[in-house]
Amino acid sequence: MPIDPRAAPAPSVSAAAPRTAARALVDCLIAQEVPIAFAVAGESYLAVLDALYDVRERLPLVTCRHEAGAANMAEAVGKLTGRPGVCFVTRGPGATHASIAVHTAQQDATPLVLFVGQVARQDLGRDAFQEIDFGAMFGSIAKWVVEVHEPERMSELVTRAFAIALNGRPGPVVVSLPEDVLEEPCTLPAGPRIERIATPLEPAVTREIAHRLRGAARPLCWVGGSGWTEAGTEALRHFAERWRLPVATGFRRKDLFPNDHPSYVGEFGFAAGSGAMRALSEADLVLALGTNLCDVETGGYTRLDPRTSVTHVVHVAMRPEDAGRVFPVALRASASPDAAALALAQEPPPAAPAWAAWSAAARDAYVRDLEPVPVTGAVNPSEVLRELRRRLPDDAIVANGAGNYAAWLHRFFEHRRFRTQLAPQSGAMGYGVPAAIAAALLHPGRRVVAVAGDGCFMMSANELVTAAATGARVLFLVFNNGSFGTIRMHQETRFPGRVHATELVNPDFVALAQACGVGAERVAHTEDFAAALASALAAAGPRLIELVTSVEDIAPGRRLSALAARRA
Repeated sequence: MPIDPRAAPAPSVSAAAPRTAARALVDCLIAQEVPIAFAVAGESYLAVLDALYDVRERLPLVTCRHEAGAANMAEAVGKLTGRPGVCFVTRGPGATHASIAVHTAQQDATPLVLFVGQVARQDLGRDAFQEIDFGAMFGSIAKWVVEVHEPERMSELVTRAFAIALNGRPGPVVVSLPEDVLEEPCTLPAGPRIERIATPLEPAVTREIAHRLRGAARPLCWVGGSGWTEAGTEALRHFAERWRLPVATGFRRKDLFPNDHPSYVGEFGFAAGSGAMRALSEADLVLALGTNLCDVETGGYTRLDPRTSVTHVVHVAMRPEDAGRVFPVALRASASPDAAALALAQEPPPAAPAWAAWSAAARDAYVRDLEPVPVTGAVNPSEVLRELRRRLPDDAIVANGAGNYAAWLHRFFEHRRFRTQLAPQSGAMGYGVPAAIAAALLHPGRRVVAVAGDGCFMMSANELVTAAATGARVLFLVFNNGSFGTIRMHQETRFPGRVHATELVNPDFVALAQACGVGAERVAHTEDFAAALASALAAAGPRLIELVTSVEDIAPGRRLSALAARRA
């Protein structure tokens, strides 16, 4: 489903037909230049579906098979474009299914607008069929929840929804649409296209950060968060190159900095790499830029010490309340991360940075971590992912959900371009499949790969039908170890030998994919993967490769039996 923003304008509405609030909503989406939207149809917003029919060439609407999949696709568009992704779901069960993506958008700071059908106004508060108080339901995870009670306010509230989702710390907005409002007249026009308002880094703060860097012996730049632009990441790279700074990325934000760059030292995730940890343990100044220093990045708030962070950490966050929120810091500031990078890139570095050799040593440690590790099973995920990286172009988009399989991906696959990583910081399973489909529809000319474990994959495997129906050119890699691997790892660590509720009985993934219209094959030995990959990449439509792995190889360099033995 190629998307052409230059498509012909929508047919004009008959002069005899009054402009409805539903059509006003769709006009707002056109004004915001929404490239694609996702939905599971519902009776509560039929008038919107009818209005979308008239703009179907300009604004494709993808029919999904589950609201969680639809909302995750919209969240992925938000990540890839930096503008709000759009999803429509019906009331009650539709909204509860979609809530997982709202939580992901909140945790990941992704702009998202979720439109939810609602019961008619006269039925509100009566516990009507599928009625939910969406303000109460979404209030703790959405930036704003609004219910449109007056049709004339539709344009105002939808435009405001986009502004709130996009600005400040980006996030999700939920718009509730009582069904009777949608068919009533609305005469007010759509608002203008909303742009993100960048908050600059104050010049005095910029100079102070540069001054502190010049006085450091071993400075580390720790980048993360959302709200970045292409220009901002380019400025970040320029800043790191001029200052010879080691750069580590936050959890599932590896695409903020080219991983093959001499300054890159790794990711702070559940299992931080050797290069990143070496740099952090020895740094006498940490410039935290964009990241919120969350629990995953800080190893459960243990990788920084409050006794030293108060003198050694400079924190630039998007919101003032996030700077130094958990750890006391030497200097706190608020700015858009890309604006901060642009400002810092203009500051002159020292003539000969004293830390150049130290930075190179951290880089060497990171590079050593890229070497494949031995495994007990016949399929070695580290070798598989190295081959995947070798065969994919640098602008390929790789998506994943949650599970121990992702530890292999994040360690052995390098991201070299901005916006090539789709991964939920919220740790949501089932994300990778729908996210990859959205990416392929948004960027039909680019390679897109979804990496999933068997447990993660089955939470959204129904969207294979969506991939086949739309022709989304996605390669699905399913690592099948017959287990909820992450939970099994914790289970063996804490309760060795008492395996319960973590073993999986899976379908035949190849047959399942083929039944959905997706070509597939199974790989049971590492040496067979290269040929399977070549065949899949040559295909015109979606393809799936199942990789049969051993649960014993629970994580890079870790054996399940060894974890249990330590507690025995």
